Amino acid sequence: MWNENDVTKILGITYPIIQAGMAGGTTTSELIAAVSNAGGLGTLGAGYMNAEDMREAIKKIKELTDRPFGVNLFIPEASEISEDKVKKTNELLRSYREELRVAEPEIKEVSTTNFDKQVEVIIQEHIAVCSFTFGVPSKETIQQLQEENIIVMGTATTVKEAAVNEEYGVDMVVMQGSEAGGHRGTFSGSFTDSMIGTMSLVPQAVDHVQIPVIAAGGIMDGRGVLAALTLGAQGVQMGTAFVTAIESGAKIQHIEAILKSTEDQTVITSVFSGKPARGIQNDFIRELKPYEEDLPDYPIMNTLTTAIRSEAAKQNRPEWIHLWSGQSPRLSTRQHVADLLTDIVFQIENIISTR
Repeated sequence: MWNENDVTKILGITYPIIQAGMAGGTTTSELIAAVSNAGGLGTLGAGYMNAEDMREAIKKIKELTDRPFGVNLFIPEASEISEDKVKKTNELLRSYREELRVAEPEIKEVSTTNFDKQVEVIIQEHIAVCSFTFGVPSKETIQQLQEENIIVMGTATTVKEAAVNEEYGVDMVVMQGSEAGGHRGTFSGSFTDSMIGTMSLVPQAVDHVQIPVIAAGGIMDGRGVLAALTLGAQGVQMGTAFVTAIESGAKIQHIEAILKSTEDQTVITSVFSGKPARGIQNDFIRELKPYEEDLPDYPIMNTLTTAIRSEAAKQNRPEWIHLWSGQSPRLSTRQHVADLLTDIVFQIENIISTR
C-alpha cells in the first residue's frame, strides 16, 4: 500500500501527511486534532508561545484526539540589537502605528529560558513528535527527547543541512523546497543559496541521508503527495493547504487572500519579521522593500511589526499583514480537514488504480 512506510510506522499514523507547525495562531487545537483524527499528523506551531500557554494548548488537543500529534519549536536565535537600526525602522513604521493607534514595542534580549521550558513541557506531556525549525537542537536535547520515546523531526533546505540533522541524531528530516510558504528554515549559509525546488531537493536528500525524508513546498493535493513519494520521500508536510481549512485559526483576510491568489503573486520578503519568508505581495512589502537590507534581523524586526500586523487584521487592513502562502494558491480549498484528507487519499488511489 502506498501509505505504508517507515514514516507512518514510526509516527503511528495512517497516511504520511503532516500538517506543518505554523506559528502565530493558525494551528488551533481543532485543526491539529482534525488532522490527526483523519489519519495524518497534526502539529502545534508553538514557536511564539510561552511554555505554559503551550501546555494549555496541548491539553486541549488531547481532549479532542487520542491520536499522535506533534509540536514544532523554533531554535532560539540571538540577534545583535543595533539601536541605530531600531531607531530608523521605528521611523519607517511610525505612520502605520499612528494610523492603527498602536504603541512602539520594547525590544528585549533573546533568552533560551522559554525554549528550555518548552522542551520540558513536551517531555512532561509525553508528546509523540517534536519538530524543530531554524536550526538543530543540541545532541543532548535530542537524546533527552528520544529517551522519552519522542520522535525528533528536523527541518532542512539543503542536502548539507539534512546531513547536519542526521549527524545530530534526528529521526527524520523535512526538506523544505523553495515553493514553501512562510519562513525559510535555512540555518547554514545564505537563504538565497538554499532556494532549491522541492522536486530537485528531495531526491538528492534521499540519496544522501539514511533517515526518512519528508517533502515540503508547494504540495496541496494527492498529485503532489504521490509525486513526493515517487521522488523517494516517505511523507509530505503541508502548510498552505491547511491554512484555508475551516478548522484553521488563520485570520479571514489571510484565508481570502490565498483563495483569490495566483502562483505569480507570492514573493520572498523579510520586512515583516527580519527573516526571509514567502507570502502574498501587498502594500507593506512594496513600501518597505527599498529598506529591506537595512532592517533589523529576526527576531527584532518581528517584535517591531507584531502589533502593526495584529491591529491591521482587527481593522481589516490586509495590505499591512503578513499573508504567508506557498506557490500553489490556485489549489487551495475552503473545506473541513476531514474532507481535504479524504480528497487527497481518493486522488492518490485513483491515480494508482488507473496506471
